[in-house]
Amino acid sequence: MNRVWICSMVFLGSFFTSWALAQTPQAVDAAVTQEEKIATVESGFDNVIFDDNMLINGYATKIAAAQKDFLLSAINDDGLAAYRKAAAVRVFRQKFAGQIVTKERAIIERVLLRQLERAVSAFVQVEIMHTLLVMDRYRYFDGMVPALIQKMDHYDDAVSDLAYKSVVSVNGDGNQRSREARIVFNTLRKMFFLTRKKLGDVATDSRLRNKIDLMRWSIKVLGTDQLKDLPKEVIGLM
Repeated sequence: MNRVWICSMVFLGSFFTSWALAQTPQAVDAAVTQEEKIATVESGFDNVIFDDNMLINGYATKIAAAQKDFLLSAINDDGLAAYRKAAAVRVFRQKFAGQIVTKERAIIERVLLRQLERAVSAFVQVEIMHTLLVMDRYRYFDGMVPALIQKMDHYDDAVSDLAYKSVVSVNGDGNQRSREARIVFNTLRKMFFLTRKKLGDVATDSRLRNKIDLMRWSIKVLGTDQLKDLPKEVIGLM
């Protein structure tokens, strides 16, 4: 019995001695380096997989030369993946939305409004709202621009940024009408009053920074008298 016990202890002692010797600084560094490499690869893999803008831009590039009928069929396909549909709407807007004649416009607007009502993807919603504004800004500005500004609070940074850029694009294409600036101003004013006690730092909060940028645009059109109607917390950020 004693012999068996002594042999077991010798074996275990040899094993732990070999293991300890293997844990040299070089071995440990090599193991850490390998783990860092794996983490880096996995991080990059996740970024590629879940980069929404990359997916939409990729699909948009792929169908950039598509004809109008193809794009409308894709937009009206209820089974099409959200990123592909968002890309189809974007390409349609960039190539054809500003050229639609009155007779055709009503049909296409019905298609877009139907898809907007059914859309679950925020990307598809933003792309459709932007497209409707390009097609008929006077008719849709009252409803679509406030909705786009609300989307700027979306939890997904890509959606928030897309909504902001859509509003900026629409404002840039117009004649800086006071009616439109008033809609932007009133929408943001309501949002600021609701969140005035927990406003962040403009330097680090991109959502807040984008809202302030749009508010500055509206005040530039309407005049600085509008500042008196803003919460004091917001005036300090202007």
